[in-house]
Amino acid sequence: MLKVEFEDISAVGDSLLKYAVIVSQYHGKWIYCKHRERDTWEIPGGRREPEEQILDTAKRELFEESGALEYALTPVCAYCVVGDSKSYGLLCYAHIPTYPAFSFC
Repeated sequence: MLKVEFEDISAVGDSLLKYAVIVSQYHGKWIYCKHRERDTWEIPGGRREPEEQILDTAKRELFEESGALEYALTPVCAYCVVGDSKSYGLLCYAHIPTYPAFSFC
């Protein structure tokens, strides 16, 4: 069974943050994207690339998965998924004021 723990960002070393997930809203509606390999709707997010800053990961994933070009991004907290090992990530919130017509997922 997996367990998720939430922590203050400053309590987790930057090098441990391997993922970024972004809870996003556009006009008061939550944004979900259909995962291309699973039959699920998920919030935007993904794995950090080598040498990438974790906030850049969040920005890249938000754009790649939602198409959002303009947004206000706020880090919320760090999280840890505990199973056989621990995986750390950054949880962010994005307010998206405008949305390109072609980019809905």
